[in-house]
Amino acid sequence: AEDVRAPVSLPPFPAPAMDGYALRSADASEQPPHAYTCIGVSSAGHPFTGDVPPGHCVRIFTGATVPADLDAVAIQEDCDVSDHSVRVNELIRAGDNIREVGQDVHAGACIAQQGDVIGPFEIAWFTACGLTSIPVQIRPKVALLSTGDELIEPGRPLAMGQIYDSNRAALKALLQDLPIELVDLGVIPDNPKATATALDQAAATSDLIMTTGGVSVGDADHVKAAVEERGELLLWRLNLKPGKPLAFGRIGRAHFLGLPGNPVSTIVTALLLARPLLLHLAGAAPATVLRIKAALGGTIRHRPGREEYQRGTLIADGERVRVTVTGDQSSNRLASFRSANCLIRIPADAADLQDGSLVEVLPFRGVLGPTR
Repeated sequence: AEDVRAPVSLPPFPAPAMDGYALRSADASEQPPHAYTCIGVSSAGHPFTGDVPPGHCVRIFTGATVPADLDAVAIQEDCDVSDHSVRVNELIRAGDNIREVGQDVHAGACIAQQGDVIGPFEIAWFTACGLTSIPVQIRPKVALLSTGDELIEPGRPLAMGQIYDSNRAALKALLQDLPIELVDLGVIPDNPKATATALDQAAATSDLIMTTGGVSVGDADHVKAAVEERGELLLWRLNLKPGKPLAFGRIGRAHFLGLPGNPVSTIVTALLLARPLLLHLAGAAPATVLRIKAALGGTIRHRPGREEYQRGTLIADGERVRVTVTGDQSSNRLASFRSANCLIRIPADAADLQDGSLVEVLPFRGVLGPTR
């Protein structure tokens, strides 16, 4: 929720980068070998606290404290040791093999910015700096609903005309890593009264309502009309394939996002639009989506007019990166995701794309950022 600054420096004391012998570089002659007498040990959590006279050194281990007035560490592989006598066989300079105070971060430095999403790496850094808590944004509450008389839950036998509801399962999996509170409200029947009741209940308790289906132009698509009756629709339909029948608006204090009902359209719009929107509502800073160029394997038929995202398989082919389409791209075919690891972007003004042409590709790992 605000910038986080390091209360301490890391490391907080000079520390050796490797096991060896801490010494004073000024005691070394111009050319090795150099002879020292070892007078003690500094280990992690148990620093050597005595004085170190000229010509003497201290045995030291990684993570320990370098004694005061010593400014170099000779690694043990470069030393010959006999009892307390140490011969250093390499030239030693001030600072060799020592991690200075603040090498990782200095006290007062910014270690996280407002809008950063907290992950395991950030938690490790906060903890290393001694922080036990930081101010964060409240997780937005997201209500998830599917619409359609034909939808039933997996585990029940299918009757004629019924299908299993895969959209909610896909969305829950796609959104589970986001800093949100996701509430599954099940399936809304295809009738105006049930739709209105479900939206009213969701709006009363949520920051965002997300539905799948019901925002197209069919006789059984009641969601769009219900939103307009009790709130406002700010956007309806995109110049996008798949994903044209998408709606965005408000009901009371709650935002509304209506995703298309076809499974592929649901997933593609969730990747391109729902995830960035939810991160924004959670207070996250805008993230740049990873986009790369790849050589197309095969051809793609495309009529200019709508921007299109097809599912593809991205591979490294020698020194080139190639991408191929994963078969039939119909918006009902979840099979098109089976071997997919990216989306292939086809600009709205593009005609057919030929074999070998360079295309823009959005790897799924990049689209799913910045939550890792």
